Amino acid sequence: MVLINPLMVSSILLLFVWFYLGTIENHYFLLAILAFLLSNEIMDDVDLQSTKKLFWENYVFNIVVQWIFVISILWVIGFFTQSITYFSKQILGYWFLITPITLIIVEALLRSIKFNWTFKNDSRPKAIIVGINISSIKLYMEYTNKPWLGVECLGFFEDRPMNRVIKKNQQVDLLHLGIINEAHHFIKNNKIDKIYIALPMSAQPRILQLLEELQDTTSSIYFIPDIYLFDLIQPNMAITMGVPLVAICESPFDGGNGISKRIADILLSSLILTLILPFMLLIALVVKLSSPGPVIFKQLRYGLDGKEIWIYKFRSMTVSQDSGLVVQAVKGDPRITKIGSLLRKTSMDEFPQFFNVLLGNMSIVGPRPHAVSHNEMYRQLIKGYMVRHKVKPGITGWAQVNGFRGETDTLEKMQERIKFDLDYLRNWSLFLDLYIIFKTISVVVKDKNAY
Repeated sequence: MVLINPLMVSSILLLFVWFYLGTIENHYFLLAILAFLLSNEIMDDVDLQSTKKLFWENYVFNIVVQWIFVISILWVIGFFTQSITYFSKQILGYWFLITPITLIIVEALLRSIKFNWTFKNDSRPKAIIVGINISSIKLYMEYTNKPWLGVECLGFFEDRPMNRVIKKNQQVDLLHLGIINEAHHFIKNNKIDKIYIALPMSAQPRILQLLEELQDTTSSIYFIPDIYLFDLIQPNMAITMGVPLVAICESPFDGGNGISKRIADILLSSLILTLILPFMLLIALVVKLSSPGPVIFKQLRYGLDGKEIWIYKFRSMTVSQDSGLVVQAVKGDPRITKIGSLLRKTSMDEFPQFFNVLLGNMSIVGPRPHAVSHNEMYRQLIKGYMVRHKVKPGITGWAQVNGFRGETDTLEKMQERIKFDLDYLRNWSLFLDLYIIFKTISVVVKDKNAY
């Protein structure tokens, strides 16, 4: 389901090329690969579980908007690299028009096949849930409200009274099948196919007893940990050395996501540096002539995994602090030079950090790096503060485009900034990165928090 859309996008392009040219030239292969990577990050996965109404209201609209976004990025890349002239306008035009229509038709057909198969097949697998927690309730409601998922969930086995399990403000109707000791006989007598165990870890003896009792059945057994007790950052499950592991807090840039992020950083930072290099030379000259001191200011910050890195900026103050207690710049700060004030308001003092991006110790988008002394202070005051270092720091970030750019003169402001940083880690996508980049331009023009 994840790969259908990007594969279709690339395949349609190559089919048009082969049909019109009789062969597929290398630059079209390169375009197909780039289109695959972009559509994989930006376009929604094929979802055969949503209702027909949601499909037509949400998916069709989203797929058209996201496809236009993919094409826009490809056009920008082609325009600035001057490679767009190598491609046939006729082929690209047909590809642009036919692709979203094809994607919608293919998904509608897949949904129709699945929908008809589900309701014509009377032998849906039966499931029961042992234990009640937030996760098991959510699973039950999904199976109950979405019969096309193909599983009939009969209800729960739970020792506690239902009025103790369900809070007064929860509008949930759960079918109580009995106490946990009765589950084994019910499973055998009703030929249950799937068993979901949602007991707490403290109930290990009960779980082991139940598993022993179920050895004489052919039921598939699943364990549902109550992971909603934790603050989840990119949760996933994997098998390592034969041991099942549930990741509660993980970097969003493991595996393919990290490769996509790094490729995007290299391409965009190279393009941006090419465009702003003349301005950087001019800024360097003005900084040098305006006040004594080095043109480039460098300072130790925490990078990926909390390791110290040097970041580079155009010097905007009369003094350069790169160790010990670092005092944040405030409005009207006498240390800020006249040219420095302009550079900080427009964020042009951050331009040298695009070299940090090329070096690989920063990203264009990510949590903003703080001075080492600030890190050591706030890690003691704010829960989850150091989790933001599971990714590379960025030139701009989700917090900065949501009003937390510039001075953080109170603990509450820093807490809100960290809240947005962690939200970025939970919901990262290449589309979100691109949105933040474009939003940053608007923020720099309008925001008055930087000085």
